[in-house]
Amino acid sequence: MEIFTLLETIEEMLENSKTIPFSAKSVVDKEEILEIIKEIRIKLPDELKQAKWVKEERQRILVEAQKEADDIVKEAENRIISMIDEHEITRKAYEQKAEIIETANEMSREISKGTKDYADNILQNIEDSLVNALQIIQNNRKELK
Repeated sequence: MEIFTLLETIEEMLENSKTIPFSAKSVVDKEEILEIIKEIRIKLPDELKQAKWVKEERQRILVEAQKEADDIVKEAENRIISMIDEHEITRKAYEQKAEIIETANEMSREISKGTKDYADNILQNIEDSLVNALQIIQNNRKELK
């Protein structure tokens, strides 16, 4: 927007202006500032019209997008309802469910068996160690007697 450029020009003029000693006041070229303000007044109505148009266009696009989204949702709901009504799809879903459950049960059995085998193996190793330790203790007791 050119208005912002003109405002920045005025700002720069004020920042770069000479200050009056012992005061916060500055000396600027009055004619130059007035000329820039005149340009701002001339450009302001056009930019306001353009901003209004952009705002209205944005609103129109949002309304159109919302309508399109609502249509898509409605169409998707209709498709879902028709798919649910189709017996073949429902039957296949039940078959898949049964297969998934059977696979999960089988995996559960395998995991349970593996866990039991592992625990049995560890207990067997402990038992073997204890039998060996008992044998050593018995031998030591015999040697003591």
